[in-house]
Amino acid sequence: MAPRLRLALPQILTLGFLSIILIGTILLSLPIASRTGHMTSYINAFFTATSATCVTGMTVVNTAMHWSVFGKIVILMLVEIGGLGFMTFAVLLSVFMRRKVDLTTQLLTQQSLNLQSFANTRSVVSLVVRLSLSIQLLGTLLIFVDFYPRYGFVKGLGYSIFHSISAFCNAGFDLYNNSLVGFQDDPYLLFVLTCLIISGSLGFLVWKDILFYREDHYLSLHTKLALTTYLGLIVISFVVFMLTEGNFGGQIHLSFFDRLMNSYFFAVTPRTAGFYTVPLTQISLGGTFFTMILMLIGGTPGSTAGGIKTTTVGILLIRVWATLRGKRDATFWGRRFSNDNVSRSLTLVFLVAVVLSIATLILTFTETVPKADGIQYILFDVVSAFGTTGFTLGLIAHLSLIGKLIFAALMFMGRVGIFTVMYSLLTSKRPEDAFRYPEENVMIG
Repeated sequence: MAPRLRLALPQILTLGFLSIILIGTILLSLPIASRTGHMTSYINAFFTATSATCVTGMTVVNTAMHWSVFGKIVILMLVEIGGLGFMTFAVLLSVFMRRKVDLTTQLLTQQSLNLQSFANTRSVVSLVVRLSLSIQLLGTLLIFVDFYPRYGFVKGLGYSIFHSISAFCNAGFDLYNNSLVGFQDDPYLLFVLTCLIISGSLGFLVWKDILFYREDHYLSLHTKLALTTYLGLIVISFVVFMLTEGNFGGQIHLSFFDRLMNSYFFAVTPRTAGFYTVPLTQISLGGTFFTMILMLIGGTPGSTAGGIKTTTVGILLIRVWATLRGKRDATFWGRRFSNDNVSRSLTLVFLVAVVLSIATLILTFTETVPKADGIQYILFDVVSAFGTTGFTLGLIAHLSLIGKLIFAALMFMGRVGIFTVMYSLLTSKRPEDAFRYPEENVMIG
């Protein structure tokens, strides 16, 4: 009897996402998926399926012009599955079929949604689905108020559904040629979209704590750190973009309030949403650099966002501040972060730096870079792909085959999680070492 192949949980999660991407690739390559009725090349279908499943929004073909209604529905389905996590849908299917959710599925869902325990998997998944659908439905209705006078009922409703899902899942897909540049003077729509983006990138566990606060009168340390870091980044980003872009003073056709709303929009979207109202090529050098920092940080763990996550940045900042003050422990709101928390945060940042550096180096050989643009032409898009933001300075439209594969890998690692991917590749079946070597210090700094 052949031995059973046992896969670790990270490997199952990785293979699950790859399976969704493969199915999406096949569907998007079909003639019915394109407006011309011709097959889309497998590499372009694969890139788009990866971008949608990893809720990035990077495209090598124009979403509005290339894909048919069927193709756009496939993209939306991939965005929804990728945003909420395919294990969420697995649990939901089991509930509908009135089947018991087995232990493996609960463990996978726990890891997929960053749950502390799997004791209440079904209730959390139910909350995630109900909350997500409710917010997206409300977003659709609010956007429809704006789109109905523009496009009529059918097209207005279709556009409202598409952009509501895309915004909540932080996917950045749009049905226009230049993102939302045509809506610079529509503060209502921009505000609704930022609310959807924030709702999706806050994280489901944060929402759970907020919604049940009246009953429990308790917020976890994770929620407190996530909210503090997230809101702090919005305020800091708004101030920085006001300084670097002068409240977009170059957009002289806009009123002061409209320019203010565009500054706020840019303070929210770079951390994984991918929408923009001012062409990225018109952003100052300082604004471009700060946008790269925001894309790298991303959203909150357990959300639809990518990046190294806000809590990682929060823990490291607190740890650095504690070290500089000569304190032994990193504390926040009367709680001490474990050494494992700090160690994983440092490891994550180091791995991300290595991966992005290697990807950028390879792309300098495989892609054509205008001399006037320099290394930022590549580095900006690399960070954007890993942060699942979808911003580009123009490189994506001219990628080689190798370039498309590298960017697909970056988007995949950014969404699934670099730890999950690395564990999938490096997990060993050998037992843990039965001994530890003597400890010794080395000089640092």
